[in-house]
Amino acid sequence: MSKLEIIVASTRPGRLGPSVARWVEEEAAKHGGFTEVEVVDLAEVDLPFMNEPHHPRFGRYTHQHTRDWSAKVAEADAFVFVMPEYNYGYNAELKNAIDYLHSEWRYKPVGMVSYGGVSAGTRAAQMIKQVVTTLKMTPVFEAVSIPFVQQFIDDDKRLVPNEVMTSSAEAMLDELVRFTDALRPLRAPVAP
Repeated sequence: MSKLEIIVASTRPGRLGPSVARWVEEEAAKHGGFTEVEVVDLAEVDLPFMNEPHHPRFGRYTHQHTRDWSAKVAEADAFVFVMPEYNYGYNAELKNAIDYLHSEWRYKPVGMVSYGGVSAGTRAAQMIKQVVTTLKMTPVFEAVSIPFVQQFIDDDKRLVPNEVMTSSAEAMLDELVRFTDALRPLRAPVAP
């Protein structure tokens, strides 16, 4: 059994992240490599700007929102970050959500589904790799990059993918399954 969490990074009004995430969720369900797939929307998680007094590596969380976020991240075996590109980088809300925790992220693979204008969010996806590897996450090489994302959103706010996006999603999911299985022994609790 393995659980994939698809994290919607954008929280701004009028965002397209939920539309992209719903499509990723449908692709993951069709793929069948994960027994459970869940979309986690950072706008609904609603974390304040980091307000924990202790370093996250100690796991001594003082706020309920952090304990809830910790439990949500800990239950996942793999992630997909659905992320926009803001000014050549990833958005602050995603960085804040990552920084709240430490050990909950370790030895879990992460796929990137980025979107934006001409660059398709690729600069943001590349930049965040420095952060996730520091937390011992494994970013998979295969990714989905959506240029000029608005052109793929229909009147019902559903993403209508092209063949490149669909094949890229399948390749990314294949690798996420492979890395989830390979990293599983590292995620197992260590006996005292």
